[in-house]
This record gives sequence, C-alpha cells and structure tokens, in this order.
Amino acid sequence: MNTEQARFNMIEQQIRPWNVLDDGVLRLLAMVRREDFVPPAHGALAFVDTEVPLADGEFMLAPKVEARLLQELKLGRHEKVLEVGTGSGFMAALLAHKSQQVHTMEQRPDLAELARQNLKRAAVFNVQVHEGDGVQGLPSEAPFDAIALSGSVAEVPPALLQQLKVGGRLVGIVGQVPVMRAELVTRTGEASFDRKVLFDTVAPRLHGFGEPTRFRF
Repeated sequence: MNTEQARFNMIEQQIRPWNVLDDGVLRLLAMVRREDFVPPAHGALAFVDTEVPLADGEFMLAPKVEARLLQELKLGRHEKVLEVGTGSGFMAALLAHKSQQVHTMEQRPDLAELARQNLKRAAVFNVQVHEGDGVQGLPSEAPFDAIALSGSVAEVPPALLQQLKVGGRLVGIVGQVPVMRAELVTRTGEASFDRKVLFDTVAPRLHGFGEPTRFRF
C-alpha cells in the first residue's frame, strides 16, 4: 500500500466531502500519522471510512467523524481540553496539536498504556492520559475550554457540562441506534447551555456510560 497516497485519498475522498474545510485541520490530518495509532492487526483499516477495532471492545472513530468533531470545537492554542475515550490516542494527538493541554480519560488500563506509548512515539508531550471511565469528568483539572467525547452516549452527563468554562464547548455523538446525532453544546452562562445538531451518524458506545431508563414518570 502506498501510505501517502492512501492518506491523501482519505482526506480528499472521505474527509473534505464531509464539510471538513478548515485548512488547519486538513493539514494536521496530513501530518499526524494515523497508521501509527492503529493496531498492527488492523493496519489495512488505517485510512478506511470505518471504525477501527481496538482491544476489549474499544475502537477508533471513523476518520471523517474525528475530523468533523475536531473542526467543530474550533480550538485555540491557549485552551485546555478534556477527552473521554482515549482509545489508541489518535484523537488526543489531534487535539493536542490544536490546543495547549489535553487531559484524556481511558477506562481500560492496557489501552491507556498503549496510548501513552503511541503519543510518546509521535512526540506529543502535552497530553496526560488518565485511567477512569470519564462519566464524572475530571474535576481536579476543571474547568475546561473544550470537551470531546470519542464515542456515543445516550445523553451527556450533567457532570461533564458543569466542567466547561462559560464559553466552553463540548462535542459528542448522542442518542440511540438507529438515531444518533453529533452535537455541539456551548456553555453560555452559569446555568445555560446552547445545543446545536451537527450531523447524523452512528458510533459505538463509550464504556461506562449508562443507558436512559425505558419508562419515565
């Protein structure tokens, strides 16, 4: 496989047509070696329009979804970011290149260690990997300018929203099969939030996040 041609095709045939038009994001995707964060057993999927399996039922989001979520956060170099669902560390690497500091949470200790190794090899040093499920966020490091959920949830836990600064943004995929939508939530005040639907998609669940009760009274 011609790796650079495959990367070019991924960007031009999958990502750009999905309304990812930010030149900074596109340049970053050309620079950060996605294949270095993909398990060797699934190397052929590094640039394919699909989720990539990781250990213990975890996954990497499809490239176009990662790119679109990154674009929608509109990160600044001065900002502090929380990611929930580290996986192999690729999304954390992208976030790190666009921000000042990234704290990322992974429930599986073996994946957390893998992500640390991958990030070190990629010379990404402004990411701290924490072991934990992420449902309660990371209060010790809050507040955050931005939060990224690297997987789907039935609903965004209030604890995460409370860890946003006023003006902070959260992106995540919310809902249940077959209807899920990527959302951008912006904290507009101490008790007010603005929600914007970005696009329809389906993604595997983040582990540790509960499902809503079937009946409500």
